[in-house]
Amino acid sequence: MTNSSNSLIWLASASPRRSALLSQIGVAHTVRPVDIDESQRPGELPLDYVRRLAIAKAEALWSQLDVQERAPVLGSDTTVALGNDVLGKPRDRDDAMRILRRLSARTHQVYTAVAVRHPQGCDCRVSVSDVSMRALREEEIAAYWESGEPGDKAGAYGIQGLAALFIERIDGSYSGIVGLPLFETGELLRMAGWSIGKAAVQVGVSA
Repeated sequence: MTNSSNSLIWLASASPRRSALLSQIGVAHTVRPVDIDESQRPGELPLDYVRRLAIAKAEALWSQLDVQERAPVLGSDTTVALGNDVLGKPRDRDDAMRILRRLSARTHQVYTAVAVRHPQGCDCRVSVSDVSMRALREEEIAAYWESGEPGDKAGAYGIQGLAALFIERIDGSYSGIVGLPLFETGELLRMAGWSIGKAAVQVGVSA
């Protein structure tokens, strides 16, 4: 697959949320997910974990591109953590219920790393946000699972959906919690040659 003539970058992610956030800031892009091992290493801290995966995704796609296809590649990864305990995507209903019970009435952290691979190397930034969740009733957790929303999301919830009703407070980057911290993303793209002037021209161009 060849990068669209209108695209500025490759997005090494299948996440529709990340694609939408890039479009929000006028970054035309072509989606091309990569398949890497996302297992956490023994003793690996949440920040190190998301940083490693974001870089690995960007590098994996860069290595797959022909020379004439090469444009900046963006890789990203998000995880939810309680302390140093990573809470990934739920395996099933019981796992989602367990995760949400743990998050209930507590403040947890959302780590999102973004990496941009370009001809000079790979740069990475990590956004860390505190998210305070109100106490959840058992029937709410069950109903939320039945909505279908938590199944593919780290921490078994999506702040941009129904779970917004559960969140009392955030301290950090809302877009980072959704899946792509736009401040850090903009800084990395600027380092790779992008500018907000290009964004003004590209707004409205489909990914």
